[in-house]
Amino acid sequence: MNNDLRDRRDRADMSQADLAAAVGVSRQTINAIERDRYDPSLELAFELADYFDCRVEDLFDPDLDGNGADDRAE
Repeated sequence: MNNDLRDRRDRADMSQADLAAAVGVSRQTINAIERDRYDPSLELAFELADYFDCRVEDLFDPDLDGNGADDRAE
């Protein structure tokens, strides 16, 4: 799953451990999500989006525009 988690975490100047503690998961879970090796549960996806004050689709499919249209180059 394409995601913007690492960029948002970096912009917030947070470590993986900091973010993991903030949303109640292990650092390894954050690492796996960032590397697209683990798809978070819907609950965790909402917790992460809430933490970064964004929509789930902005965090986990940043190539979609605000109208749900795919703005990736074809």
